[in-house]
Amino acid sequence: MPPISQDSIVVYFDEIKAASQKSMQLWGKEVYGPMLLVDPSTRTVYANEPDSAGLLKQQGAIYTGILPKDVNISNTAMNWSGKRWATIMLPLPKDKQQRVNLLAHESFHRLQPALGFALNSPENNHLDQKEGRIYLRLELAALGKALQASNGKEVKTHLTHALIFRKYRYAIYDKAAGTENSLELNEGIAEFTGAIVTGRTKAEATAYFLNGINKFLQNPTFVRSFAYNTTPIYGYILYQKNNNWQKQITANTDLTSFFIKAFGINIPANVQAAATRVANNYNGSAIVQQEAEREINIQQLIAEYKRKFIQEPHVDIKFVQMNVSFDPRNIMPLEDKGTVYPNARITDVWGILTVENGALMSPNWDKITVTQPTKMDGNKVTGDGWTLELTGGYQVTKDEATGHFKLIKQ
Repeated sequence: MPPISQDSIVVYFDEIKAASQKSMQLWGKEVYGPMLLVDPSTRTVYANEPDSAGLLKQQGAIYTGILPKDVNISNTAMNWSGKRWATIMLPLPKDKQQRVNLLAHESFHRLQPALGFALNSPENNHLDQKEGRIYLRLELAALGKALQASNGKEVKTHLTHALIFRKYRYAIYDKAAGTENSLELNEGIAEFTGAIVTGRTKAEATAYFLNGINKFLQNPTFVRSFAYNTTPIYGYILYQKNNNWQKQITANTDLTSFFIKAFGINIPANVQAAATRVANNYNGSAIVQQEAEREINIQQLIAEYKRKFIQEPHVDIKFVQMNVSFDPRNIMPLEDKGTVYPNARITDVWGILTVENGALMSPNWDKITVTQPTKMDGNKVTGDGWTLELTGGYQVTKDEATGHFKLIKQ
C-alpha cells in the first residue's frame, strides 16, 4: 500500500464531519467524534483529536502514533488510551460516499453505548443451514424488488413477501428471531446510519443496496454478515416516510414486529403456505437447487474440519482476557462443536495468535483450537496457517495421554 498523505487524512476527517453535521437529526447527536485511521502494515495511527494519555503526537491538524502490538486492528469501536474511538483500517474506499458510509458506520458503534444499544454480535448458525439460507435469500430478493418498485403498492407487496419469508424462517428455527434481532440492532442499525449519513439520492441508495446484496451473496457464509443488508434496507425505505423511526427503537425492540407494524403489513397465519406460494416470484426454484448443491459440499467441508480440529492432534488455547478480530463474512459453524474462523487475530495475557488457515472457536468462546504445531522455537510456535507469539511464562506442551497439545502457564 502506498503511503497515505496527511492531506488525505485531513480530507477524510472533514468529509465525515460535514456529513455528520448535516445528519444531526438522525440520532439527535453528532455521529462524528474521536476517530482512528490505522495502517495495518505499519500500525501507524492517525487521529482527529488527541488521546487522553498523550501517546499521539500532533502533526498539523491531526495526531499520529503507533498502535501497540497487543491492540487488534479492525473496523470497530474500542476504548483505548482514555477514550472511546471509531477505528477504521486504511486504505479507505476511493469512492467518497463509500468512505463516509464506512466512517459513519463505525462512528455509530462508538456512539452506540451512549444511545442505549447493546454491543451484541451473536452468531446465527441457522443461516448456514439449507433452509435458513434459502429463506434469507428469498427475503433479500424481495427487498431488492421493493427498492426498485415504481409505486407504493408494489413496495408494500414486496415488503410483505420479504417479511413472510423471514417469519417462516423463524418458524423453522426456534431461536432465530432472537439472535437475528440482536445482530440487526448492532450491525444493522450501524449500517443504516452509515447509509443515511452519506446523503445519497434515491437512485444512488438503490444502486448501493442492490450492489451490497449481490456482494453479500458471494460470501462463503451468512451467519455474521446478513444484518448489513436487511435492516438498512427496511430502515431506508421506512425513513422515506418517517425520518424519526430510528428514535422510536431501543435495545429491547423486536425489529421484525416494529417493521411489520410501521409498514402496516398483515402476515398470514400460515406463513409456510404463503412463503411457498410466492417463492417463485423471486427465483425460488433456482435458489432451492443451488442451496441443495451447496449442502453436499458443506458436509464434506464439515468432515474435513472435524478431522483437523477434533480427531487429529491439535492445540487447545484457553482464554483469560481475550480480544479478537476476524472477518465476519467467512466464518462457518461446525455443528455443536463451535465455529471455524478462517482468519483471526487474538490477543490475551499469553500472547498473540494469528490465524490464516482456520481455527475452531468453542461454542461459549472460552477457548480456540488450532492444528498441531509444526515448529516450536522459544516463544514462537507455528503450525499449518497459524502463529502463536507467547509472552514469558507460557508454553505449549503435549498431553501424552491424549496426544493433543495445550497451552499452559509455567
